[in-house]
Amino acid sequence: MTQDELKALVARAALEHVVPGQLVGVGTGSTVNHFIAALAEIRDRIAGAVSSSVASTARLQALGIRVFDAAEVQRLPVYVDGADEIDGQGCMIKGGGAALTREKIVADLAERFVCIADESKRVAQLGRFPLPVEVIAMAAPQVARRFAALGAQATLRPGVLTDNGHPLLDVRGLAISDPLALETEINQWPGVVTVGIFARHRASVCLLGTAQGVQTLVF
Repeated sequence: MTQDELKALVARAALEHVVPGQLVGVGTGSTVNHFIAALAEIRDRIAGAVSSSVASTARLQALGIRVFDAAEVQRLPVYVDGADEIDGQGCMIKGGGAALTREKIVADLAERFVCIADESKRVAQLGRFPLPVEVIAMAAPQVARRFAALGAQATLRPGVLTDNGHPLLDVRGLAISDPLALETEINQWPGVVTVGIFARHRASVCLLGTAQGVQTLVF
């Protein structure tokens, strides 16, 4: 199967984790786009969705799925999203699609995080994929210097602003042996909006698309 076919496979498998009659949290990205298309088939069986990006909101609404503002919602039974990397404990790097802050906000509302990904995203240790960090613009040079002190290289993602209007740094050269500790540390740096390490909000379940079908990993 192609990578796109694997994405479609896990997206459809995620429908089994959607709670009938309830809201569902919806992430952002190419795998999630397949999930949104599948979700449209059961839109009459859910109360609606809470979206993590302007792009996902537009897709959901175009398919007739009601979208609720995260500020109006106190809890979600489940949040479904992809990952750029996921390790053996369910910790992830996210933000390749520049939606990391809103993704983390919606994930924080959810009781369970269901990650949908193809097998290329599974890693023994996070850090091969450049780590996205959303920053306040005036802080970008200082945050980059802090990463340099850790032996990493942080560069602005050219021509990209998040839905919140902020620039992104992509950080290369990190071997993330303790995702929770590094997430906690970076989040303390002045000017950091969100770091794309999802350890505090790690996956509960990962539906991994493989050549043998969908593999379910429970963390």
